[in-house]
Amino acid sequence: MSKVDRRITKSQEAIKKAVTELMSEKGFDEITIQDIADRADVNRGTIYLHYTDKYDLLDKMIEEHINNLRELCQSASEMTFQEGNYVWFEYFEHNYLFFSTMLASKGAPYFRSRFLDLVVEEYKPEVDTSEGKNQGLSEDVILQFFGSAIVGTVEWWFKNGMPLPSRVMAEQTGALLDRNLD
Repeated sequence: MSKVDRRITKSQEAIKKAVTELMSEKGFDEITIQDIADRADVNRGTIYLHYTDKYDLLDKMIEEHINNLRELCQSASEMTFQEGNYVWFEYFEHNYLFFSTMLASKGAPYFRSRFLDLVVEEYKPEVDTSEGKNQGLSEDVILQFFGSAIVGTVEWWFKNGMPLPSRVMAEQTGALLDRNLD
């Protein structure tokens, strides 16, 4: 496996940070490659070396976070919802600027959709409609209900400046999931 040059990694991180910061200040459509280059303190050519355009850059950033969340889910698969949610909410908190911008921005509805798809995909194995409290209910309705609840709760948390600590959010959303999906 080839090792990525630290300069390349540093440039890519600066570019991603610049886009996120710019999106928190103005709409994505208003951002130019030159704006990104200036903020990241890189040459425009450096951006084009790694990304086709700003849309490709945003898509790759979204996919990177979705994949990181998916990996966190896999590492937490043996945990209760409450324990697993600690991992997610810590990741959300650590990446506050990205998530708050993506969930608050009108320019990134694609992110919300991808996030919802991920939540539904990850909760699917947990839904049992053959017995217990969810017997006879539609699996799709259950998944959309809880997926939308999680995404909406995370949106609320960011839009309100994280009024509760990540640990409390994890405990409370986890308790609700444990209560309704176990």
